[in-house]
Amino acid sequence: MISAPDLLETFPFPFPTDSYRYSTNVEPAGSAVHTPVGRWGERVVDIDSEYENELAERARILAADPSRYAVLPHMRPACWDTMLTLMREMAAAYPQTMSLDRDGSRWCWRNARLGITQHFVVGDEATLPAEPLAYIGSQVQEDIVLLDQRDGDLFGDAGVVTFAADWSFGFDVGMTFLEIHGPVPRLRESGVITRAREFLMRLQPGETYRRTNWSMTIGRRLDVSTERYHEWGPDRTRIQTVSDEEFGREVHLRVEVQHLIRLPESGSICFLIRTYMLPLADLVTVPAWRDRAVAVLAELPDDMADYKGIIAYRERVVEWLGRH
Repeated sequence: MISAPDLLETFPFPFPTDSYRYSTNVEPAGSAVHTPVGRWGERVVDIDSEYENELAERARILAADPSRYAVLPHMRPACWDTMLTLMREMAAAYPQTMSLDRDGSRWCWRNARLGITQHFVVGDEATLPAEPLAYIGSQVQEDIVLLDQRDGDLFGDAGVVTFAADWSFGFDVGMTFLEIHGPVPRLRESGVITRAREFLMRLQPGETYRRTNWSMTIGRRLDVSTERYHEWGPDRTRIQTVSDEEFGREVHLRVEVQHLIRLPESGSICFLIRTYMLPLADLVTVPAWRDRAVAVLAELPDDMADYKGIIAYRERVVEWLGRH
């Protein structure tokens, strides 16, 4: 488990503005974001001390529920494109432990962190121990969704998603971008989702952008997918009756750093979702974060609080943060 100082120094606190409003908050990727205690954002693929633990958790989830991984047949080229793109990102960010080399049609991938050296030929799945998307998905902490652009729309036609925040990738496979985001309140009325789709469809090959999204989770549980609601849903009621100390330890601010990459060869869009969590007990040690969180939660519209699953205990969070 990451120590509290490490969590704080690299935590992507999601409330930098003066007031809350639902927006796309998209910006070019790769630049550092400085916070009162550290910085984050310089890498598209972020590897930390939880790397092996989270990959093992992904493997357990996939073994129990294979529907978390899906690739529609026409997305095979995009999967190879994704694998090479993420390997290049990792090799550039972590050259001491990772490298990608090419000799004609043969490639060599090295991931010393996991003890992997793999020779492969692009397009020949027999040269990999797994399908390309499954292979690279087992070596990054990010969830991956691939969007195919056709007929003037975007479709979620492939991915590996084991750490979903109250949604089901297996249910959403093959849906359009607007259908996937249908349950989110205010998006259609505000026009945000339509603008987001138009922005994505204009991305040029190789362009990479990022955004953050947030919610709250009870306990340090990465997998709060719809499929497992029977396991984590009751926590939203239980947490209202626990002690003050346990409340601060158990309630986590959950932040997704989402990267959007127009893949250079296939033209599909690679949507990466990396999840970070910080307990309230650590969040309050940074006064600027505590004050911003209180302000955002207090003014959050009820329908958004309900959608994020925090409406039942939001008032206690605001009160707890204010007292600590």
